[in-house]
Amino acid sequence: MTADAASDAAGVNGPLSFDVIVLGAGIMGSCAAHAAASRGATVLLLERFDLLHHLGSSHGESRTIRDAYAKAHYPPMVRLARRLWSNAQADAGYRVLLLTPSPNLCMGPRSNARLLAAVRNAGAAEVDNIGERWGGVLRVPDGWITAVSEVGGGVLNATKALAMFHTLAVNKGAVLRDNTEVVGIVKKEGEHGVRVVTSKGEEFYGAKCIVTVGAWASKLVKSVAAVELPIQPVQKTTMYWKIKPGHEPELAAEAGFPTFSSYGDTFVYSTPSLEFPGLIKINDDSGSPCDPDRRDWGSGVAGAAERVARWIQEFMPGHVETAGGPVIRQSCMCAMTPDKDFVIDFLGGEFGQDVVLGAGFSCHGFKMGPAVGMILAEMAIDGEARTAVEAGVELHHFKISRFEGNPAGNTNKD
Repeated sequence: MTADAASDAAGVNGPLSFDVIVLGAGIMGSCAAHAAASRGATVLLLERFDLLHHLGSSHGESRTIRDAYAKAHYPPMVRLARRLWSNAQADAGYRVLLLTPSPNLCMGPRSNARLLAAVRNAGAAEVDNIGERWGGVLRVPDGWITAVSEVGGGVLNATKALAMFHTLAVNKGAVLRDNTEVVGIVKKEGEHGVRVVTSKGEEFYGAKCIVTVGAWASKLVKSVAAVELPIQPVQKTTMYWKIKPGHEPELAAEAGFPTFSSYGDTFVYSTPSLEFPGLIKINDDSGSPCDPDRRDWGSGVAGAAERVARWIQEFMPGHVETAGGPVIRQSCMCAMTPDKDFVIDFLGGEFGQDVVLGAGFSCHGFKMGPAVGMILAEMAIDGEARTAVEAGVELHHFKISRFEGNPAGNTNKD
């Protein structure tokens, strides 16, 4: 799309009409915009805040990519995403998916059913020499299993990845506009498509609309469709800890130290030392419910740091400094569903298949961004996601209807 045409389409000089309008320029929306524009659709991507802002779920230095999932419907989506990440990097000419393939370690009590399922679904192999591997950094209790998928891990540079998809979408002709808050999606009688209304009074027409607004999904969907989605915004803290002097090489990405998940009383996950020299990211999966428009930026931080510190002292003794707590703390928000499964579905009702919703990615969606974006774009353009079917991704797990008369959704079904 030329600059003049883009200006006209975006409402500067004329009609406001697009094949697809995407709301929210985080990783899911940006990947969806890129996928739709790659199909030749005219695309408008609207972001409420600045591009690359730190107010949601798509910022930061790193995210893990892993095949180890207790729920069997996720590994096929991860494998599809890996392929699409590779294709995007080839188009961009640089890498955002680092250390891939690399080891991923799962460990926990043999009695933990989620752990055993994750090991099975990842095709990981149990290992007995965890105390000797990686310089003897990790120690596990008796009765625990340790399983390694030698090529199942990896690390993504999150903010760089998001910027890459912004650029790729624009290169395919998409129009990006930030600092544009959407307050309405309107279906007018007798009119195909929808009208998207902003807080500034602007209107954009879209034959289709994709909603990927993260922690604001429940609020927006309730206001435009009177649909209550059980998606709870949660405030979380990413923590980086100082490695004790002399142990930096053992925990470094260059040494092959793995991404890992620990399925104990406290679920803990980590990436190797990479983005900040001398520091390592180690977190638990706790968080505090919040209103995305009224965050306090501090709830639950102290408790999370104390739990992770105790874990470090038990499992990585002598290698990571815990006195004084983490040296870097970064806040983010996740949009949690009760079953921690995504919501990928048509909004339905008066909107039918004109509005597609991607939401509730529950703190584990970033790695699958290109796959989710492709699925959302195909649903909007074709009314179905053929790529997902071909890749073995089962989308029925992600339907809105799973919550009808059952607020827990898929909980205890898998």
